[in-house]
Amino acid sequence: MPAKVIVVIVWKLDRLARSLRQLIDTTVLLNERGVELHSLTENINTTTPSGKLTFHIFAALAEFERDILRQRVNAGLKAARRRGRVGGRPKSLGEADLKKARALLRSGEYSKVQVAEELQVSRHTLWRALSEGAAR
Repeated sequence: MPAKVIVVIVWKLDRLARSLRQLIDTTVLLNERGVELHSLTENINTTTPSGKLTFHIFAALAEFERDILRQRVNAGLKAARRRGRVGGRPKSLGEADLKKARALLRSGEYSKVQVAEELQVSRHTLWRALSEGAAR
């Protein structure tokens, strides 16, 4: 009966690890345990010498590509901030909503839960907005 061969199949090498060092360490660990590595996109089989060479070349290129992408994203975010654009979800409560909430709470006729219902937000959103406003 032939020995069972365990194969790890990945779509692309950069999906297996975050850095070249981690990718090489993972591959060495798999190799020590008798596990073959096949990458579908790069068509790499690490059980052959040419496959190992190709693996190291593609791994270095994948790390380079990831670093370039990270630099571009950070540069784009910086440029957007300089133009006054901020990422993330818009605030649920504007300044007018917060004024209304404070007035309703000061009147003593409304609880925080009722004010949140009035403004059509969750009570947690209201409490967070009120505490952020108080911190400013």
